[in-house]
Amino acid sequence: MKKIALLMGSSSDLEVLRPGIAILQDFQAPFEVHVLSAHRTPHALHEFVLQASHGDFGVFIAAAGKAAHLAGVIASLSILPVIALPILTKDLGGLDSLLSSVQMPSGVPVACVGINAAQNAVLLALEILALHEGVLAKKLQQMRRDNEAKILQDDRALSSQFYKESHA
Repeated sequence: MKKIALLMGSSSDLEVLRPGIAILQDFQAPFEVHVLSAHRTPHALHEFVLQASHGDFGVFIAAAGKAAHLAGVIASLSILPVIALPILTKDLGGLDSLLSSVQMPSGVPVACVGINAAQNAVLLALEILALHEGVLAKKLQQMRRDNEAKILQDDRALSSQFYKESHA
């Protein structure tokens, strides 16, 4: 199975990534985590992306805040799928990160999930890899069934509670 590259512009972004990392561990999906900044380590980022693009990687997740150019720079260097994960910021509530990630020029596509939505970024990356990995596709389908069962169980419990109260 191809690996997922989780790149963050700053080590402070790790806490946002942790729920996504937990999913990758649960799925036993191969991944690497790196701190590489589009602005502060451009040469190291360039080198990593080029090596990853010709190696064992299948998708990039780029977590960045403020002027979140990490995903765009990665997408400019590779034809592998890139998923932007905008990080919540104090100054503009993450809107700066979101707009920097989603407003890409024609010809340089980047997928983008919600602000701090690490779980969705990871699940999207797994879905991309599942196109060629049947076992992974089955795990994702089972996760969906488990999520559905939990919601339906919650519905039954809540409906039962309010039915009893309204008919008392």
